[in-house]
Amino acid sequence: MKKEHIILGVINAGYLAVFGWRFICLRNFEFVIYVGVVLAALVWIGLTLKRVDYSSSTLIGLTLWGLMHMAGGGVFIGDGRLYDVMLIPLSTSLPILRYDQVVHAWGFGVCSLLCYDLLRPQLSNLDRIPFSLGLVLVMAGLGFGAFNEILEFIVMCAVPKAGVGGYMNTSLDLCSNMIGALLALVWIRMRKAE
Repeated sequence: MKKEHIILGVINAGYLAVFGWRFICLRNFEFVIYVGVVLAALVWIGLTLKRVDYSSSTLIGLTLWGLMHMAGGGVFIGDGRLYDVMLIPLSTSLPILRYDQVVHAWGFGVCSLLCYDLLRPQLSNLDRIPFSLGLVLVMAGLGFGAFNEILEFIVMCAVPKAGVGGYMNTSLDLCSNMIGALLALVWIRMRKAE
């Protein structure tokens, strides 16, 4: 295990412990479940570190995503959660650009990077990312995003007062996921060109 892995592991354990305790004290069972989901994902990454050469960008991106997600549910601004904060009002008819959408774009962009890391050993002879592979990477990030929306639906059913949102929120989440996956593809192509 590399020193970077240990440092990121400590950071992840730290924010999960702090926010996990906060969510338990607040009786915020929605986010207690999310702490479990993030913890399970981190354990999976940890168990596969010897077999998969995850890039630093992916591991740091996953760490920041987890922290952003926990802060979204555990930090309050005014009367609401950070997740509900409007960062830049880009539309008069849609709630864009909220913190939630930035977290979605970041997170599912990182999922596209993760998928690239998983496929990279089979792609070592490529000097560029062809359109077909780019499409697969973007769709893989979107697949993780769709799975996330299914998890949010399950949490909403299990925790009646969950702050997941409705159809508009889900649709904006999916659009944000696509933007993040496309930006990740740009990042991958830039790195591959170096």
